[in-house]
Amino acid sequence: MNLIWKLLRKHISASQLIGFSIANLVGLTIVILAVQFYEDVKPVFNDEESFISKDYLVITKNVTGVGAMLGNAGEFSEADINDIESQPWCRKVGRFANSEFAVYATMGLSADKAMRTQFFFESIPSDFIDVNDAQWEFSPSHPEVPVIVSRDYISLYNFGFAATQGLPQISESQMGKIPLSFSISGRGMNEVLPGRIVGFSNRLNTVIVPEEFMSWANERYGAGGNQQPLRLIVEVNSPGDVKIEDYMKEHHYDVAGDKMSSSKANYFLTLIIGIVVFVGIIISLLSFFVLMLSIYLLLQKNTRKLQDLLMLGYSPAEVSKPYMGMVVAINASVLLLAVILMLVGRSYYMGMLRVFGTGGSGVAISILVGAVIMSLITLGNVLAIKRKIASLWRSN
Repeated sequence: MNLIWKLLRKHISASQLIGFSIANLVGLTIVILAVQFYEDVKPVFNDEESFISKDYLVITKNVTGVGAMLGNAGEFSEADINDIESQPWCRKVGRFANSEFAVYATMGLSADKAMRTQFFFESIPSDFIDVNDAQWEFSPSHPEVPVIVSRDYISLYNFGFAATQGLPQISESQMGKIPLSFSISGRGMNEVLPGRIVGFSNRLNTVIVPEEFMSWANERYGAGGNQQPLRLIVEVNSPGDVKIEDYMKEHHYDVAGDKMSSSKANYFLTLIIGIVVFVGIIISLLSFFVLMLSIYLLLQKNTRKLQDLLMLGYSPAEVSKPYMGMVVAINASVLLLAVILMLVGRSYYMGMLRVFGTGGSGVAISILVGAVIMSLITLGNVLAIKRKIASLWRSN
């Protein structure tokens, strides 16, 4: 095999191979660096919560002062909900259900140092909640109420109630261990039910309870009215889609929190990263064709030698093996250098990203993307070499 390689390598153009390698290195580095940057910067825009869907919006109707005076509470009608569900960007719609009874919450280790406040409950469909079923279930025979609480309430306690009453500040983990109870009254009844905090939310400024409890409690303590929802939770394909924002403005709907702003930034980030990756892939494809052209020119120059080797009894696989080995070695070197350059570039921008409190993501996905691209390019090169050698063998 060394003799075949010494015979065939005379017409190899080092400048052409170097040109291919540089072009492919640039294209591949652009692709994997863009993928890695997206993975590292994504946590800055996505407020991850383990118990609730990421791609959702909480919407309300924009109630004017005149509308409020006339008794228009901003309820969503069935027609409103059906229209939202028919939009192409909408996956599903959930309704917020409100408590129709009075609630007082008590939290504390002792009666003389307990926090008491008027409270309220809301519920959303279980499809939007990702909590362990054992933690989120409710049974009237053992009426303990699991709740998901806004993190704003922890701040209110730590910097409001605790600071003025001389009580210690508490963390989320500690708050989950403090005894909690709810005094529920309505329809002439007043009962105290134990409670349990199962999670905290940055994006839902409310207190969420299971649908099963809300239905049971409204039927037991409530007025029995059939209320239309005041808020909706909408799972969407892409929260930053401009069509969603236009729809909300057209129908005078408000989106709770800054979800639209952060999602829009994430949407444009995805778009820009997609353009960069596309440019990198185009450069890689062009370099692929440059290598193919170089290989075909090399094979054309060695046509006579290749035919002689085939006539001497060498198989097409043996004759093509030196060229395939050369291609594999070049592409493997390009992949290794691209990964090194990606890591160097990542170390540069990670210093700036740490200002936003993120430690980035792993590099496995970007390396896998680079390996897949180079594998496809190598496979294309190998198949082209085999076809060319096979055509020479058939012509003999």
